[in-house]
Amino acid sequence: MNGAGRWTRLLASLIAPFLALALLVPSAYAGIETITVYTDGESIDKTIVMALAQAFEKENPRIRVQVNIGPTGVQAVDLVQKRIAAGKMDDVFLYYSGSLFEALDPVVNLVELTDESWQSSVLSSYYPAVSTGTRVFGAPVGSAMGGGILYNKSVYKKLGLKIPLTWSQFMKNNAVIKKAGITPVIATYKDTWTAQLFVLSDFFNVQAAFPNFAAVYTANRTTIADTPAAMVGFQHLEDVYKAGYINKDFATANPFVAADLAKNYPKQAKNIGFFAQPGPSAASNGLTVWMPNGLFIPKSTKHLAAAKKFISYAVSPAAIKVISAAVPPSGPYLIKGAKLSGPLSSIASDMLPYFQSNDRTAPALEFVSPIKGPKLSAIAVQVGSGKISAHAAARAYDADVRRESIRLGLPGWGKLPG
Repeated sequence: MNGAGRWTRLLASLIAPFLALALLVPSAYAGIETITVYTDGESIDKTIVMALAQAFEKENPRIRVQVNIGPTGVQAVDLVQKRIAAGKMDDVFLYYSGSLFEALDPVVNLVELTDESWQSSVLSSYYPAVSTGTRVFGAPVGSAMGGGILYNKSVYKKLGLKIPLTWSQFMKNNAVIKKAGITPVIATYKDTWTAQLFVLSDFFNVQAAFPNFAAVYTANRTTIADTPAAMVGFQHLEDVYKAGYINKDFATANPFVAADLAKNYPKQAKNIGFFAQPGPSAASNGLTVWMPNGLFIPKSTKHLAAAKKFISYAVSPAAIKVISAAVPPSGPYLIKGAKLSGPLSSIASDMLPYFQSNDRTAPALEFVSPIKGPKLSAIAVQVGSGKISAHAAARAYDADVRRESIRLGLPGWGKLPG
């Protein structure tokens, strides 16, 4: 008998007693509903979803929550898109807001949440990140996050360095740090998503130089390679590598998550500070902001009422306390009246002043445009490790964006040949 046959017989022998035992379940457990909630494997996402699931079950003893954990990065995006298309997604899933949400074709595949009562508690600034037109499909989970640079306060103090307000000042600081025998910039390209940060975090500076860039770019009237202000992020990756400022093990180094650092190494975390990615001008120094991920419900769910109940709980004051206890906030929550509770990390404290001024933050490009090519992280690794030039990287990403925009059917992008 082949292996498959043996497994079939074994499976049959296991199923039979399992079914028999099911008949013995006390009637007190009858009527309990189970929903599945999906999250990727990122540490913060896992921690938040597990904490929410446990707290939700205590509040709702007739609903059980099974948390399913997937991969990270590009693999996570591919998996969710495939499962959504196949109608096999979990009852609730945590996923990216912004352009990657748009790529799920929400009107076709997701349950609309526009008229849910809890929407009145969500700050309106979040709606564009999880909406198509006036139709809202998601709820914010966790806090907003700024894109910038973490630095060692002790090193800066010892070497007499000031927080850079321009990229030129940042590179001069790096030169001083290298001369002191310390690696100036730590790159962690084993997780490829980290390579994107110099590109994506620069959007505040792009918008400062070209205020209408998002609209012009979305309409296919310019490209990254043809827009000097937008090219700069790729150039930063090339320049830092060519200057010899990054760690030798950049290809295999793993990143750490700021929230994990604050939670697991509180003493060391106090020595880590934050500043926004500097641009060409100190006068327009500000922070690129990422909206929180969202909770969504696929139309394929068989447990719609329970799934909606879970999301309603996730934006409640009680849930905000649960999330804050599980993961120290990296920025403000996008829920009305939600307060940052407990001691803030040094990183979060350095970040908050940007949020307290109207002209010092701007949403990342992916929240004001549906365009984001799926190969950005891989392309960023190539230029950040010296394999291709910044210009070649920008051209490659423009081609990637074009394919994705055509796939999404965006106006003005035409059709792929053939």
